[in-house]
Amino acid sequence: MDSILVIENLTKLYKNGRGVKNINLTVNRGDVVGLLGPNGSGKTTIMKTVMGMCHAGSGKVTIFGTDVEEDVEKALGKVGGLIERPAIYEYLSAYDNLKMMARFYPGVDDARIEHVMNIVRIGRYAKEKTGRFSLGMKQRLGIAMAILSEPELVVLDEPTNGLDIEGTVEIREIIKRLAAEKGVSFLVASHLAPEIEKMCNKVAIVHEGELLSYETMEEALRLSPSLEDYFLTKVKDKRGTIII
Repeated sequence: MDSILVIENLTKLYKNGRGVKNINLTVNRGDVVGLLGPNGSGKTTIMKTVMGMCHAGSGKVTIFGTDVEEDVEKALGKVGGLIERPAIYEYLSAYDNLKMMARFYPGVDDARIEHVMNIVRIGRYAKEKTGRFSLGMKQRLGIAMAILSEPELVVLDEPTNGLDIEGTVEIREIIKRLAAEKGVSFLVASHLAPEIEKMCNKVAIVHEGELLSYETMEEALRLSPSLEDYFLTKVKDKRGTIII
């Protein structure tokens, strides 16, 4: 297997006691790996550490063989991401936001900008000021930013946040298609089990800062009738009871 992202014994704890402990996770080429857990479970902490946005307390994150702590620029050279909310200049148009971002990536031209806008279905709003965009439209633009440089690994925190049913399905299909056709790897976080079930080929259950399991989706659904049931079973195994 071609390992793109390797997380080894990652621990990152904050002063309030929250964070993550002893996370071990590998993402291979073409994987769509879902981090599934409730808000505050540690999903975003994992993603921020992967993206070099916070330092690990202990453990190691390696991307394309490079330790993020040792050389973050090299490690993230082929990585795109959307963590929490998109960094959008609301006084600029969608096109201008992408054009500004393109300055950091050699080879990203107007044709690529137009292409990613069409991928996420915002092409017809290219010249509209993003301050007028709905939450869902901003999310689409954020995903366009994440894939602008044709990255080989994309990290997405709640990528369908704010999208309607059609938009959710479209983004899900974009992710699955890029993984299948281009070999792009994805690390995706969500608190919605049905969304992870439909989008990902592997699932990591994150709960109260711990990784309770990491399985292929096929195996998780062999063990339980749905991913929601699988999640609740893992929480029950940890706590001895299910809290609903």
